Amino acid sequence: MQFTIPEPLKIEHDELHADLAKATKAGGRVGEAAQAVARLLHPHFVQEEEFAMPPLALLKPLAEGRLSPDMAEVLAMTDRLETELPHMLAEHEAIVTALDRLVEAAREDGKPEVARFAEKLILHARTEEDVLYPAALLIGEYVKLKLGK
Repeated sequence: MQFTIPEPLKIEHDELHADLAKATKAGGRVGEAAQAVARLLHPHFVQEEEFAMPPLALLKPLAEGRLSPDMAEVLAMTDRLETELPHMLAEHEAIVTALDRLVEAAREDGKPEVARFAEKLILHARTEEDVLYPAALLIGEYVKLKLGK
């Protein structure tokens, strides 16, 4: 079974990545700070899109009461997320620290749009920690319970 990241989440990730790429070209302290964020964020986004976000494709079907045996394939991803979660949360801490530096540099250099972007990305990280990661883990637990895995 294929688990496609819900479109709104994929679009948001792509937009954040594009905005960060734009900020890296700002030059000066802002460009340097954005490049530091990019070095941390890119591999993190790759992991999220590999195993943290695809399980969310099952959220709507499961909420509608649709369950099938092939949904058990999601367990490889949710089990990996559970194992990797402490590392991913540590990465978030490092990313947020780098984003705080970007906000500061952007404000000092008169680039409010970059500061707003960085603040938006900080909020995105909190949304993942408070909503998306727990939802993906619950999907795994629900599938295990319902399919007797």
